[in-house]
Amino acid sequence: MVIGATTLARRVCAAVTENGRPVQHLAAPDDQDLRRALAARPAGVAVLVGDDLSALRYALAVRHVCDTVRIVATVFDRTVARQLQSLLLRCVTVSPADLLAPSLAGPCVERGVLAVWDDGQGPVAVRRTDGGLVETAWRRSPAARRRAVFGRLRGQLQPHDADARLLLIGLLGIAAVLALDWLWLVSAFHKPASTAFLEAARVVAGVGPAAPHDGHPGYEVMSGVAMLVTVGFTALLTAGIVDRLLGARLVGVLGRRVLPRAGHVIVVGLGQVGLRLCQTLRQVGVPVIGVEREPAAPNLRLARSMRIPVVLAHGEDREVLARLGLGRADALAAVGSEELDNIAVAVAAHGVAPEVRVVLRAGEDEAIAETRALLPLGLTRDIIRTSAAYVTAHLTGPPPRRVIADADCDYVDLPGRGLVGWPVPARDDCDHVDTAGTPGPAAPGADGLAPLPRP
Repeated sequence: MVIGATTLARRVCAAVTENGRPVQHLAAPDDQDLRRALAARPAGVAVLVGDDLSALRYALAVRHVCDTVRIVATVFDRTVARQLQSLLLRCVTVSPADLLAPSLAGPCVERGVLAVWDDGQGPVAVRRTDGGLVETAWRRSPAARRRAVFGRLRGQLQPHDADARLLLIGLLGIAAVLALDWLWLVSAFHKPASTAFLEAARVVAGVGPAAPHDGHPGYEVMSGVAMLVTVGFTALLTAGIVDRLLGARLVGVLGRRVLPRAGHVIVVGLGQVGLRLCQTLRQVGVPVIGVEREPAAPNLRLARSMRIPVVLAHGEDREVLARLGLGRADALAAVGSEELDNIAVAVAAHGVAPEVRVVLRAGEDEAIAETRALLPLGLTRDIIRTSAAYVTAHLTGPPPRRVIADADCDYVDLPGRGLVGWPVPARDDCDHVDTAGTPGPAAPGADGLAPLPRP
């Protein structure tokens, strides 16, 4: 039994039907609908709805009616997923974002890599060979690691946003005045280091030298100029601090949250998929930059807690991509929820850096049913097809460990068999529920009867 009117639900229904299993598909059943449908004791129930709360409610209702049926539910939030699995026996939660993140990260980190992830003991990559797919340990090449290190160092001294530039200019200016004054006192006047530091600090603070220096008009003039210049640097420093205290602070000035300038991956779209992709890349040691156009996006807080630098801008803006160092980046991933926007980002990326690797998320837009048409723009990964393969494998056989997405097919990791090519269904939609979410023509269910439509 399949519950939900989403694109994923319709594809799973079509795949299971093509597999030769009878399916009962309910778009948005109420409690009575569930009781009537579960009376036939289906072999499995797939709860494939659009939000976590609805998935939680349906899973609890199914388990209340039937305490033995196997449940597969799509849940994005990891906390909800863990709680649901702990509460219900024989319930598996599936997050399309978690499923697809390794397959999106693979092409981003290196050509020829289908997927990459950290298994707790180090990065693991899946590559295609003449004998099939091979899972091996992965590590960035020495040249890529050097580029990433230099890119991080360059990012420490080349802030992206205005408030960080003001803060850094003010801080470096005050430090330069302090160092110059201290060096003059130690080298020309042979002052002890501690005394020289005190006098230099007084100059920077604007209270003048600690003691008069008769016969040294050059130093006195320099001290006066230094005090006047420090007033300007202090104003810049104060403005930068105020802006950072009042702003979102999505990009750091120093440390891990500065924008890398080379050897990085630019991820456009910080939804569930984009955030999981950034996290996967960081776990395998690849620096990332997130780009999000919505200042109130819910995942910005999570990105900040994960120390992922995020720029609030439109990813299809060529000036933004150039400012983020696309020409020195390893790849760009356009993984927003709107696939037409992802195409616009890919076109802009090719206009800025034609040689850069571009990875696109697709599969949810009805206008782009054939993802191979997007091949000239970059490597495309169909999130719905890959998720449907994983859910279908759960419903029709032993539970798979993971799924690897490729351009034209998916590979499901089955116990005892390894990565097995999963056939793509001939149809990507079912007859039970139309694209508007309403029941279609009556079709036989698991009990041989047509499911009851909602009144």
